[in-house]
Amino acid sequence: MTMSRRTIIKGMAAAPFVSAAGAALAPATARAGTLIPAQFKLVERTSNASGQFADHIADLARVLPAVGISEVLATANRPAVRLTSAPAGVGAAFSHGFAWNPGDQGAVEWVPQGITTSADALGAGLWPAGGKRVVLVSWYFEADTNGDEVNEFAVDKGIRISFVDYSSASAPVYRHVLLVEPVRAADGTATYEPVRKHAGGIVWYGNLLYVVDTYKGLRVFDLDRMFEVSTGLPDVCGKHTDGSHHAYDYRFVAPQIAAYDNTGTLLRFSAVGLDRASSPDSITVTEYATSLTAPVVDYSGTGWNGDGTKVTTPKIVRWPLDYTTRKLASTTATEAVTVKQGKIQGVVSRRNKHHLSCSDGPSSPGSLRTVASGADTPSTIAGLDVGCEDLSFHSGTTADWAYRESVIWNLSEYAGRRAVYAVFADGS
Repeated sequence: MTMSRRTIIKGMAAAPFVSAAGAALAPATARAGTLIPAQFKLVERTSNASGQFADHIADLARVLPAVGISEVLATANRPAVRLTSAPAGVGAAFSHGFAWNPGDQGAVEWVPQGITTSADALGAGLWPAGGKRVVLVSWYFEADTNGDEVNEFAVDKGIRISFVDYSSASAPVYRHVLLVEPVRAADGTATYEPVRKHAGGIVWYGNLLYVVDTYKGLRVFDLDRMFEVSTGLPDVCGKHTDGSHHAYDYRFVAPQIAAYDNTGTLLRFSAVGLDRASSPDSITVTEYATSLTAPVVDYSGTGWNGDGTKVTTPKIVRWPLDYTTRKLASTTATEAVTVKQGKIQGVVSRRNKHHLSCSDGPSSPGSLRTVASGADTPSTIAGLDVGCEDLSFHSGTTADWAYRESVIWNLSEYAGRRAVYAVFADGS
């Protein structure tokens, strides 16, 4: 995570949070254990200031070719490299993985963050049914690459998703797709804008892709409704003056179709994971805190969604999913627990057992840790790479993409030493 995107827009102004009544809210005393789930609430939103997402997308569909995941994978244009040994710090828990091509391995402006797979998307593991083994990875754009508050890149290009065809583990290939938010141009026609967020965690569930929006909640994209656009203009996104549509030279865009905005207790949406072991399926969200030894979640600054209530100990919060619609089954959480752990970068849960990826700076390996609901303090079960990020659980019982035992996917973020890999879920 490196808490970049200029430390989430410099704390969204680095001012104290102010309630609707105008009074600054002091941090609550950190609490441990189980919280009341009903205090964590979301509201579904299907529009933005320029109108309904569905109306914008319908208009775009009249002028742009529609594509799905299969079409994107069929045009994969970048080879990945199979890992023949474990990344630094991972050790005996390593199962398999790959590294990006040299251009993406060394890109300082694009930073990988979230991971999910077709084993999340469909229970049998392939997309579509009987199709390919697929890994998705999110990247955010960092215009200020050295942290001096002077942008080395003039245009912030938002978030891209790597669609990796992992059907051949020895020769994976991939293509990037730009995430966009559909809007109206000044003349009233449909266009789109880049999504300039951190993208710290993603979940692919059916046709939907969930992306965390750190201060706000969750954004939702329909991977069955992507579009092919024109290329050749690397600094243009949206409808161009000649009527063509571009996406910073990417060939495909995935438009946002909805959002789940936080309306309850403040929550830093740092990472998200899918739990297929729960009934019903569910997602869990967790929070990043900068200190490993005395973790306190930072809610300073402006721009937060929520009612202003604070519980500053890092939390794991669960919402149920509806497998028939792929949307949330309820916008009220069904579980909320605190966990005394800093630098959490990823979460995947299996009922009441939660796996966490925890980083330790740019030179020390990370760790995979577990904690049971209400136990509060996690234990380490395996090492992870330096700069470890998001997690995705892959059950050993997955019918069409099976391993001899369950694994957990992870990825690392630092330029020049990036890996995407799986470790055995029990750490051995």
